[in-house]
Amino acid sequence: MQIWVDADACPNVIKEILFRVANRVGIMVTLVANHHIRVPPSPHIRSTQVLAGFDVADDHIVQQAEPGDLVITADIPLADELITNGVHALNPRGELYTKDTIKQRLQMRDFMETMRSSGVQTGGPPPLNQGDRQNFANKLDTFLVKNFKK
Repeated sequence: MQIWVDADACPNVIKEILFRVANRVGIMVTLVANHHIRVPPSPHIRSTQVLAGFDVADDHIVQQAEPGDLVITADIPLADELITNGVHALNPRGELYTKDTIKQRLQMRDFMETMRSSGVQTGGPPPLNQGDRQNFANKLDTFLVKNFKK
């Protein structure tokens, strides 16, 4: 098992949490982005740069992640595809997507996209706050206790 990170849009504070976890528990964390991502020196952390382009990083993650792996992403269509493939998906706010919740999230995302395309100003998500960071760290720890075996 390893952790994959959709790193193009992942907040730095979440990456820092993942770096600490990688070294603490010895799990491989791979950041995937279409630009260079600097990572601390560690045998448990690596960065993969893919070509620029729409969904290139997402496609790489889908191709490389194996059932049982965990992907950190806020990209709902990516999470949907991963869950279909038996891969777990956790967003940077600490929500673990499941087969039961991802379809609802996808429908809401599509609805909001339709609203935006019709001219309605919907705004974006609020900035990540301390509670979100704590929730992410807690959910990640809980997930690893249940699923990661050295």
